[in-house]
Amino acid sequence: MSKPFLIIGLGNPGSRYSETRHNAGFWFLDRLAQACGAVLRSQARLQAELARVDWRGHDCLLVRPTTFMNHSGQAVRAVMDYYRADATAMLVAYDELDLPPGVARLKRGGGHGGHNGMRDIFRHTAVHDFLRLRIGIGHPGCKDAVTGYVLGRATAEQEQLMRDAISNAIEVLPQVLDGDLSSAMKALHTETEHGL
Repeated sequence: MSKPFLIIGLGNPGSRYSETRHNAGFWFLDRLAQACGAVLRSQARLQAELARVDWRGHDCLLVRPTTFMNHSGQAVRAVMDYYRADATAMLVAYDELDLPPGVARLKRGGGHGGHNGMRDIFRHTAVHDFLRLRIGIGHPGCKDAVTGYVLGRATAEQEQLMRDAISNAIEVLPQVLDGDLSSAMKALHTETEHGL
């Protein structure tokens, strides 16, 4: 069995959370699945919904954990083990407080930045040199307000900016899969800056 490139979106399952800022990673994955014409199917033993697709000539596995955000690493580990996937062939998309709505950033490696989903992935993976797509949601301005903010719904204007940034990120994904991260970063970062 060939090893697919893993594309993972982070969020919380269930209708209660579906439109919240913390689910920006799910929004990205759902938009990508739509672009691929893919249907995500539940795999209980892997604690995720999956779709294997050929995206612009690349074998990719779309992964939507069915665990809650702070247990995302369980699903990521289970999928990595089952497909014998390498962390260096993995992209994780998630919400980012330190970026404003309308901005998305690609990078490889780094810390978890205090993000609960990323923190749990770090706990379950030995290698942290994977790609990240950070989708800006903005910051409420006060640390004590963060939980309510991320679990709340964005304004219509903020949500549109976030979804535009997600569309821009999907546009550069073929370059990422081709191994040309620098060109993808340049295109995405320019696009999302001008989109504000």
